[in-house]
Amino acid sequence: MQKRKLGNSGLEVSAIGLGCMGLSYGYGPATDTQQAIQLIRSAFERGITFFDTAEAYGPYKNETLLGEALAPIRDQVVIATKFGFDFDDAGGQSGMNSRPEHIKAVAEAALKRLKTDRIDLFYQHRVDPNVPIEEVAGTVKELIQQGKVKHFGLSEAGAQTICRAHAVQPVTALQSEYSLWWREPEKEILPTLEELGIGFVPFSPLGKGFLTGAINESTTFDSTDFRNVVPRFAPEARKANQDLVAILGELAARKKVTRGQLALAWLLAQKPWIVPIPGTTKLHRLEENAGAAAVTLTPEELRDINGALSHFTVQGERYPAHLQARVGR
Repeated sequence: MQKRKLGNSGLEVSAIGLGCMGLSYGYGPATDTQQAIQLIRSAFERGITFFDTAEAYGPYKNETLLGEALAPIRDQVVIATKFGFDFDDAGGQSGMNSRPEHIKAVAEAALKRLKTDRIDLFYQHRVDPNVPIEEVAGTVKELIQQGKVKHFGLSEAGAQTICRAHAVQPVTALQSEYSLWWREPEKEILPTLEELGIGFVPFSPLGKGFLTGAINESTTFDSTDFRNVVPRFAPEARKANQDLVAILGELAARKKVTRGQLALAWLLAQKPWIVPIPGTTKLHRLEENAGAAAVTLTPEELRDINGALSHFTVQGERYPAHLQARVGR
């Protein structure tokens, strides 16, 4: 597995990471703990050294799982987690909270759950409109000075917020959605990151599974699956978006790779400081995703992909309105 550096920070990670959320939360029932631990360790055996979690995934369960799975190899991996929410007694999100004292408390709790003495990359999960980003950056700077955190990250932040935060404490990475069916970051975000020397960590690089071809209009999701509320996953949108999957299938067949590998290789080809973090609960998908790091697309192939997709408009919003309101501040 090739390595990449996230911007100018010097933080080196595997070219493809593992998004761990789906093992505990978001996409139906949680994976059996021992199976999940085995999958995480299998990822490491395949060269993946970058693991992404958050207190919100569960809440708390995913960090605990990751801490147990990575304990024997802690010094050989990079762990990213996140702060920024309050939770009610039932485990639901009850609002944003990036107040300094809360960030510090979350860091202490995360260190215990992750069985570690430092968080390699600590992201603000969503921009909190009630706390100036300078205060957030300053608080993480303190944690870095104390050795509890190594690097500061933002998630789904807008260009202006990124610049303001970076002026207080250099931002190592931005995590936001980016894929062949969500290219919004190309307008403002990628140029901003390039200018400031910040790495980019795309989540949902496979379109929450859709770009693999494993989902069609008749697919049913578990009642706890987040995709049930996503407009882009409404049956009529899935039907309309099958044309995109068909195009990817043709291009992938020509390259003798899978659709998922093509989608990941396309992301890797955009910038040398982009590190996608596909998630999965299945070993064969993990192997497939890891294999994408070895797929090199020629300039001609990239032109073919962009040309083929330029005629296609993806149907459906990527978030319901209440979640979209939290994005890109």
